[in-house]
Amino acid sequence: MKPVTRLFLIGAPIVVVASVIFGGGGDDSGVLADNPPENSASTAPNPLASGSEGEKEKLEERIRKMPPGLAAPGKKEIAAQLVASAENSTLDWRTQYDAIEDLDDGNGYTAGIIGFCSGTNDMLQLVEEYTEHHPDNPLASYLPALRDVDGTDSHHGLDPGFTQAWATAAKSPDFRKAQDSTRDRVYFDPAVRLAKMDGLSTLGQFIYYDAMVLHGPGLDAGGFYGIRHAAMKHAKTAAEGGSEKKYLNAFLDQSRHVIKTKVTETQRDTSRIDTAQRVFLKDGNMELAAPLRWKMYGETFQLPAS
Repeated sequence: MKPVTRLFLIGAPIVVVASVIFGGGGDDSGVLADNPPENSASTAPNPLASGSEGEKEKLEERIRKMPPGLAAPGKKEIAAQLVASAENSTLDWRTQYDAIEDLDDGNGYTAGIIGFCSGTNDMLQLVEEYTEHHPDNPLASYLPALRDVDGTDSHHGLDPGFTQAWATAAKSPDFRKAQDSTRDRVYFDPAVRLAKMDGLSTLGQFIYYDAMVLHGPGLDAGGFYGIRHAAMKHAKTAAEGGSEKKYLNAFLDQSRHVIKTKVTETQRDTSRIDTAQRVFLKDGNMELAAPLRWKMYGETFQLPAS
């Protein structure tokens, strides 16, 4: 469900020096399913490119001293279950390592615990990193094809054997660990660090993480950083002295707007916002504390109190 065009911003501390004023967004309920609006251009700043090395080190030290928030093991497990309910309609995310299919959403094959896609670069990163440490793995021979189809929905060079090779690789604990590692490096860790820098609660950190997974960490209007930039035009972050709820509502409005621009009806479903994240926010569950109850695509999910 991620966009074909993505810009990955990985491996550097998150630094944002400019403060921008933001606020609430609009309701996209009137968007026609057969005539979605086009994404506009974005001038989102690259939050990884600003600041001296000394400033980056100070920021990283400040973030390390903050409470773990979503990074606490119990909260991270809840985050994985919430994302799995949206991506795979299950809470048992650990059963998804071997999952692979083409969802006809323009992203090629979608696979694994977080929906790594052959058309959106993250699957390529995963297989390259895994092959570096395990060169004889079942997916290694498909690397040239993965490089060729990156950015497209093509299966050229992947069919007919790639799906079986993925399932075979997923039997290895090392490949499952590689999926975990790529998920954290590309999505979870950057989202949580930036959310903490924006003064957001555990719920806010999850909202950032889910948006990073869904939209990809791009600077364009349809990517995570573009959505954040648009939200910051409407409401101040908590770190800037604003209301966290107002800011998160603005962020969800912008995320929802981008979802409504997608090509397929399935991609335009906004359940993960309307009947999950917005519910938790309305209830004031800023610590994302169980018990939790939400709906995804009309199906009810719940997590009992721990």
